[in-house]
Amino acid sequence: MDRLSNTVRPYAWGSTTAIPALLGIAPTGEPQAEMWMGAHPGAPSRITRTTASGETELALTDAIDADPEGELGAATVARFGPRLPFLLKLLAAGAPLSVQVHPDLDQAREGYADEEARGVPIDAPHRTYKDANHKPELICALTPFAGLCGFRPPTEAADAMEALGVGSLKPYVDLLRAHPEEAALREVLTAILGANPAEMAETVTEAAAAAERLGGAHAPYARIAHHFPGDPGVLAAMLLNYVQLQPGEALFLGAGVPHAYLDGLGVEIMANSDNVLRCGLTPKHIDVPELLRIVRFEATEPGVLRPEAAPSGEELYETPVDEFALSRYTLASGAAPTDLTASTPQILLCTAGTVTVGELSLRPGESAFVPAGERVETTGPGTLFRATVAA
Repeated sequence: MDRLSNTVRPYAWGSTTAIPALLGIAPTGEPQAEMWMGAHPGAPSRITRTTASGETELALTDAIDADPEGELGAATVARFGPRLPFLLKLLAAGAPLSVQVHPDLDQAREGYADEEARGVPIDAPHRTYKDANHKPELICALTPFAGLCGFRPPTEAADAMEALGVGSLKPYVDLLRAHPEEAALREVLTAILGANPAEMAETVTEAAAAAERLGGAHAPYARIAHHFPGDPGVLAAMLLNYVQLQPGEALFLGAGVPHAYLDGLGVEIMANSDNVLRCGLTPKHIDVPELLRIVRFEATEPGVLRPEAAPSGEELYETPVDEFALSRYTLASGAAPTDLTASTPQILLCTAGTVTVGELSLRPGESAFVPAGERVETTGPGTLFRATVAA
């Protein structure tokens, strides 16, 4: 197995303190948004391997390319090809992320093939599909964690907007109340994204001031508007369910479900993709026609997940995808070693205490890659997250 050296992405929305606090190091003053653990080509983890010529540092992607079946196992390669099918992250939101959706697998393949055929450069700011894969994801809270997840019933969104007492919101309120669910949500989101920018900025400013005065259930939208003044995404956010997770609780985000993370530290796992379509709260490109094709316009319950405990002590977060499985172990001091040997590749992440994994000692924020089939045991005391491929 290999200790991972991981890249921290300094996105502007990142917390300046959450990841340093977990790692036990001093903040730099710069945002530290995501620590990536895995073999995504954008920021692959690095490992150190012993060879005949001594110790050599290399990217995990290179190690997998050199021996896919040895690192991933024959079954994983047969199912997903010669690549690690998941990406694990520490995500630390100090400000809202963009309201966004992800395509399903067929949509991602079609969109990627279309942009490739049209010659859109992969790094172009208006490029929508970075790869041909879908991006289901799961976020598990390490601290109290706030987010938006899925549309709420149109009448609830109408009530929230009407309570603000902003006259220019009345057309949206009327649409939400006058049409069946799918049509109401589609028409209002389309109208928000297509509105005159100057008029929309004025509406959002008035709505934000009213939300701040009202407080309570409206307070999150005032906070969002503070970070993105005049952004139409503030109104898009009012169409969504507001969710607060406690440590250990999780959310699963499937294809077409609009969502945004607002505040908190969590462990995130996803299929190894970077396909994002944005609805607002961002200066980045918004492909409105493609977005409206991908979004599922249906009201949903957020569906907060809590782990299911097995006799082995593994606490599994059940999800309906094949590319990843996330579980948690709470390891007591002096307990017998826990056997984590698996026929699939694993990334093991310590989030509390000090955990011994094989010959490695992991402290909070430290992680290890375990090739498929390699025997491994772990002891505590501490908390260990296990990311692997679904059985």
